[in-house]
Amino acid sequence: MKVAVFGAGAWGKNHIKTLNSLDALGAIVEVNPSARNDITKIYTDVPVFESVDEIIKSDIPAAVIATTATTHFDIAKKLLLAGKDVFVEKPMTLNVLDAEELVDLAETNGRILMVGHLLLHQPAIQWLRRALISDIIGKLHSIHQHRLGLGRARTAENVLWSLGVHDVAVVLYLIGRRPINLEVHGHRILQTNVEDDIYLHLIFPDGVYSHLHCSWLWPRKDRGMVIVGTTGMLEYNEVDQVVTLHKKRIDQELKNVDDGCEVVFEGSGEPLKLELQHFIECVEKRKAPISDGRSGLEVMQVMQQTVRRMTL
Repeated sequence: MKVAVFGAGAWGKNHIKTLNSLDALGAIVEVNPSARNDITKIYTDVPVFESVDEIIKSDIPAAVIATTATTHFDIAKKLLLAGKDVFVEKPMTLNVLDAEELVDLAETNGRILMVGHLLLHQPAIQWLRRALISDIIGKLHSIHQHRLGLGRARTAENVLWSLGVHDVAVVLYLIGRRPINLEVHGHRILQTNVEDDIYLHLIFPDGVYSHLHCSWLWPRKDRGMVIVGTTGMLEYNEVDQVVTLHKKRIDQELKNVDDGCEVVFEGSGEPLKLELQHFIECVEKRKAPISDGRSGLEVMQVMQQTVRRMTL
C-alpha cells in the first residue's frame, strides 16, 4: 500500500523518510517551489506534486498531513470527501468545531482518520497501558507528568500547546476516560501574552487525578511520569525509556511499606515507524487506530478548555 505525504518541512521529511524505508511512499505534496525542488532531487522515483488535487485524482488510498497546522483542516476535509484515509499530525485542527467536522466526515464516509500523537506509540507507553489494566499497582490514584527543559520559546503558542499536547493524549489513553473537570495555572515570564511555565490538573471519575508540569525555562531536560496506585508506584523515565516498579505504599494504619523496587521495562523502539506501520495496518484491515479521530477530538476539547480557563 502506498501513502502520500503532504509537507516536506522539518517533520514532514521524517514521515517521507520513514514511509520510504517501509516501501510505502507513494507521492509527496509540497507547495513551496524550493522545498519541492530539493525533495525531488532526493526521491527521484517518487512523484512530487504541488496541490491536493493531484492526490485526489490518483489511486493512492491514504495520506499523511504534516503541513502547518493552519492547513490541516482544509486538506483533511478534501481528502476525506474524496474517499481517502487520513493521518493528520497534531494538532488535528485549530479548533474543536473543525475537529468535530473531520470526525463526522470520516465516520459518514467510512474512512480511517488517525491523529499523530507520537508518544502513544512508544513501547513503554503501551507497556504501561497493559500494566494498569492488569492492576499491577492496584487501584489507580494519580498520574504525574513532567516535560521540562531549556527549550525554544514560542511567540504564538504557550508551552502547553507546544510541549504538552502529547502528554494530554497519553494520560487520556492510560486512564481510558474523559476528565470531568480541569484547572490550569500559567506563568508569563518572557512575554506578556505567552505562558512559559504551566501546571495542568485534570480530574477524572472515581477520584483519579492527573497533573502535568510543562516549562521551557528549566535547567535540565526532565521528561517522565510517576503513576501512583494503592499497592505501588510506577516511574517512567522517558529520556532513558525505563519503567521502574516501586513496591512502596502507605497502609491503612498510615505506616510506610517499602519492599524495594525493580526495573520492569527497558528498551526503545522507533515511535514514528511504529506509528506509521499502525496507520498502514489500520487502513489495510479497516480497524480503528489507537489515536483515532474521536480520541484526537477529546485531546482538542481538553486543550480548548485550558485556553478558556487561562484567560479567565
